[in-house]
Amino acid sequence: MKLVAYKFAGILFVLTGALASISLGENPYFSDHHITTLTIAIVLGMLLGNLISANLFQPFHWGIDFSKSQLLKIGVVLYGFKVTFNEIMGVGLSGLLIDLIMIISTFFLAYWVGRKWLKEDLQTVILIGAGSSICGAAAILATEPVIKAQAHKVSIAIATVVIFGTLSMFIEPALFQLSGLSIDSAGTYLGSTIHEVAQVVVAGRAVNEHVSHLAVTEKMLRVMMLPFFLIALSFALKNNNQNTHQVHTITIPWFAMAFLLLTLIHSFFSLPRHVIELGINTDNILLAAAMFALGLRTHFSALKTAGIKPIILASTLFLFLTSGGLFINLVVNRLVN
Repeated sequence: MKLVAYKFAGILFVLTGALASISLGENPYFSDHHITTLTIAIVLGMLLGNLISANLFQPFHWGIDFSKSQLLKIGVVLYGFKVTFNEIMGVGLSGLLIDLIMIISTFFLAYWVGRKWLKEDLQTVILIGAGSSICGAAAILATEPVIKAQAHKVSIAIATVVIFGTLSMFIEPALFQLSGLSIDSAGTYLGSTIHEVAQVVVAGRAVNEHVSHLAVTEKMLRVMMLPFFLIALSFALKNNNQNTHQVHTITIPWFAMAFLLLTLIHSFFSLPRHVIELGINTDNILLAAAMFALGLRTHFSALKTAGIKPIILASTLFLFLTSGGLFINLVVNRLVN
């Protein structure tokens, strides 16, 4: 009975940290400086996890690990309340092609640079590649259970998304002004290359509200490709293990399929507004809880051992997304439109 109480106490502790992070995220200072709730949650968790003795968290370990894994998966599923196929249809064929090209090319560039040049470990490469190519921290968190990544590697990958996504948020609107892209194409460029949804919103508004809406729509199309990426990744890892003569069964991530199913339901059935709002609010809490729990499990000593390689990898992808992404947008728009 005491063990069960500790398990629930751990989950309650993590949810309390998530709610505190959400509350801080609504503070004008953080919102004005574009510091998102997920960023606050992982930083707050890391501070507590490193400043407070690990012995004090011992009774909460089960709840923290449960939040980092299972609550995360539920959060990924509920992300389907934020996406609809109806919104996506507006991006057209060029928007779809651009997103596909950007996701595939960015991830394979991450693999080539990370593994062939930098000789970085596979988990870190996959996490940074997923975060850069698809949807930032959400993609990293969704990829973590598929590859069973270590907590400090997830934190490193998320840190790169925060750093370089923020840079993209300010640099890409300026690049658009020099590019000769149309207003509609500007939305496609920003949505197909910037890491986080919140960063896309800010970058789009730096041009105008119309561009911001187009950019978010393009970005959500990238988000919808997340379950297909996770399934492909699972198959790729299976083949890789076969080549190394290890026994490994293909595991199709159930939460990726559930996310896709919920997106379909949200897109083609008229759900009550209060149900959608409840789903979105619950999703915000669960993702914040996962980030807070991840922070608690991340120790500065582990981050120090990562070295400079993840930053080099992430900066390479950042340069490709901003400049290479601009070139790809120009070419595809001229060929298709």
